Amino acid sequence: MAGRNRKKSQGSITVFMALILSLVVSLICTGIESVRMAAARTQILAGMDIGLYSLFAQYDQALLKEYDLFALDVSNGTEALDLAFLCDELEKYMKPVLKQNSQKLKLQQCGLTGYRLLTDQKGEVFFQQITEYMKETLGSHGIQLLLDKMQERNEKTRKAEEEGNKAENGGTLESYDHEMSSAARESEEEQKKQEANSEFSEELGDGSQKEDNTGTQVVQADNPIPSIRRIRWMGILDLLLPPGQQVSDKEVSKRKLVSGREIQSGMPMRENLKEDTSTTSQILYQQYLMEKLGNYSDPGKGGLSYQIEYVLYGRDSDRENLKAVARKLLLIREGVNAACLAADPVRQGQASALAASIASGFLIPPAAPVIEAALILCWAFGESVLDVRELFAGGKVPLIKSGENWQLSLENLPHLLDVAETERKESPGGMNYEDYLQILLLSMNRENKKMRGMDMVELVMRTSAGWESFRLDGCVTALEASADVKANTRKVFSVAREYSY
Repeated sequence: MAGRNRKKSQGSITVFMALILSLVVSLICTGIESVRMAAARTQILAGMDIGLYSLFAQYDQALLKEYDLFALDVSNGTEALDLAFLCDELEKYMKPVLKQNSQKLKLQQCGLTGYRLLTDQKGEVFFQQITEYMKETLGSHGIQLLLDKMQERNEKTRKAEEEGNKAENGGTLESYDHEMSSAARESEEEQKKQEANSEFSEELGDGSQKEDNTGTQVVQADNPIPSIRRIRWMGILDLLLPPGQQVSDKEVSKRKLVSGREIQSGMPMRENLKEDTSTTSQILYQQYLMEKLGNYSDPGKGGLSYQIEYVLYGRDSDRENLKAVARKLLLIREGVNAACLAADPVRQGQASALAASIASGFLIPPAAPVIEAALILCWAFGESVLDVRELFAGGKVPLIKSGENWQLSLENLPHLLDVAETERKESPGGMNYEDYLQILLLSMNRENKKMRGMDMVELVMRTSAGWESFRLDGCVTALEASADVKANTRKVFSVAREYSY
C-alpha cells in the first residue's frame, strides 16, 4: 500500500513538472520567435537604409565638382523623371542584405511615397542646400564678418540711390530749360526794341555775346550744361566703358531655362522645407553666387558670360544685362557725388560763381540759383561717368566721396569725353565692380534671385559634352520609400524610410 502511494506521488509530481516545463518551453519559443522577428525587422530596416545610401551615392559628380551641390539626376535629359530607375536601384541594393543569415526574407514590392527635387518650392531646396554649404565653409566668424560688411555697404548704397533718384527726377534740368527759354524770349524782345541786327543763338550757352540795357557787350561764360545734356543721350555702354573694352554678344532663350519653362515638381513628403527668409541666408546665398558665377570683370563659361548681371536683371543677352547694371551704377554714383558736392563749400562756391556768370551773360541774374542747381547735377553726373568707367576698367571707387578724392574739375566738365580717361583714378581703399554687384544683389527680389541662380547653374552644366539637355528639375535631393518584405513565408513587414542630402 505504501509502495502504491509512493508511486502515485511520484506520478503527480511528473505531471506537474510537465505542465510547468510546457509553459517554460512555450515562453522560450515565444521569446525566440520574438527575437527572430525583431532581428528580421532590423535586417529589413538595415537593408532599406543600405539601399537608400547606395542609391544616393550615385550623386551627380559634375554638379558637385562645379557647384558643390548634391543631387541625383534621374531625368537623363528628358522631361519625365525615371522613377522606375529609383525603385529598381533600391531593390537591387536591398536584396543582398535581405539574403544574409537564415531569415529567408523576400522582398515583395518597393515603392516611393515621396521625393523632393532641387527646384521644388520655387527653388527653396536649391537655396537651402547652398546656405548650408556656405555655413560649413565660412564658419560662424566668417559669416559675421561678411554680414557686418554687407549691411553697412547696403545702407549707404540705398541712401545714395535715393539721392540719385531725387537728383534725376527733381526737375532741375526742366527748370533750367524754362528759365533759359524765358531769357531767350526776353532777349529777342529787347533786341527788337533796340533794332539790333544780331540774332539770338538757337543753342543756349554757346559762348555768344549779348548787349545789356546800356549797350555794353557781355561775354557769356563757358556753359557746360548743354554739352552734358548731349552726353546724357549717348548709348550707356559707349559712355561708360573704357575705350577698347569688348562686350559679349551672347544670347539665351529663357524659355529653355528653369525660370522660363514649366518645371516638374516632386511628390510631397511628410515634412516640407520651411522657407528661410533670414538676412544671413540671403547674404550667404549671394556670396555663393558671386563665387560660382561669372560677371563682366570675370566672365563665366556657358550660354552667357555675365551671369551675375543676368541674375540681377534677367535679360536675354549679356549686352542688355550689362546696360541695366551700368545704368544702376551711374544712378548710385550720381547720388553719392551730388551729396559730396552739397557738403563741399569750395566746389559749391565754384558752381555759384559760374552760375552767376552764366545768368549775367543771359541778362537774367535772378535765374542764377536754377542754373547753379543744374550745374551741380551735371557736375555730379560727369564725376559719376569717371567713377563707373573706373569700375569697368577693374579699379576701385570709394562708396562715399570726399573733396580729397574728387576727380573732375568744373573747368573740364564741358570737355568730359576728352578727359574721361586722363582724369579718372583708382582709390585703393574703395569698392570694386564685384563689390557693387553684391550690394545690388542684396536689394533684389528673393524669388527672382533663386530662380535666375538656377537658370545659370543649369546653363553652365549644359556646356559639358553629354550634358546638353541637363535639367535641374530632374535632380532628386530627398526620397521617402516603402517596402513590403515577407519573413519565413508567414509574416509581412512594411517599412518606410527617408533620406536626403
